[in-house]
Amino acid sequence: MSAVKNALVEHEPTQTPAPIVPVSESAAIFQIIERAARDPNVDLDKMERLMAMREREMSRQAEQAFNEAMKAAQSEMRTIGADANNSQTKSRYATYAKLDAVLRPIYTRHGFSVSFDEDDSPKPEHIRCLAYVAHEAGFTRTYRKDMPADGKGAKGGDVMTKTHATGAAASYGQRYLLRGIFNVAVGEEDVDGNAPPDNDNLISEAQAATLRELIEVTETDIEKFCQWAKIEAIPFLLARHYDKAVGVLQARKEKAS
Repeated sequence: MSAVKNALVEHEPTQTPAPIVPVSESAAIFQIIERAARDPNVDLDKMERLMAMREREMSRQAEQAFNEAMKAAQSEMRTIGADANNSQTKSRYATYAKLDAVLRPIYTRHGFSVSFDEDDSPKPEHIRCLAYVAHEAGFTRTYRKDMPADGKGAKGGDVMTKTHATGAAASYGQRYLLRGIFNVAVGEEDVDGNAPPDNDNLISEAQAATLRELIEVTETDIEKFCQWAKIEAIPFLLARHYDKAVGVLQARKEKAS
């Protein structure tokens, strides 16, 4: 009998201890709050501090999810081709409709929504355009852009009524905000769904400053320069065109000296 008993003991399966699952800092905070909420002896002030801690942690997590989703969305975005002409600078640009058609499917897929509003601007004869970018995790970030609404054209003359100017400023503001939110470049070639060449980026701030300095020194008409370069403004020049632009201005400088 003892031999049978020993045999049973020898073949009795041993229980594997349950694995220890690491608890994140956030989960640990929530567990502490839950335990405190069930304790009738916890004073109200302490409970309020714990709830405030919980709200801060939830906000931090939501912002982290927002940033991670933004990074993922931007990784899918490419240079967008221009589809309209600016009659004043004779340059091409991407309309809001074009930007929206390309970007909306990407950013909504990553849990974002975008809405616009207006507010008073601290600058005279400007309106402040607002963009609210909300993420499904519960975090919203506000972007701002002050746009001139004085009805003046590129050369300083009156070209539209105040009502028209306000509408135009809001329209431009939405377009610039949408580009800025997702850091999207507008290029000459339409490569909406394809990866751009490695050098198909905009010039840096330092390069833009160099161009402005050369333009000022050579007394070049900046509107004509933008028209020649087929851009709306200096910062929109593609990096691969920078050397050519500098060469043209340097030649003009040497000719004048």
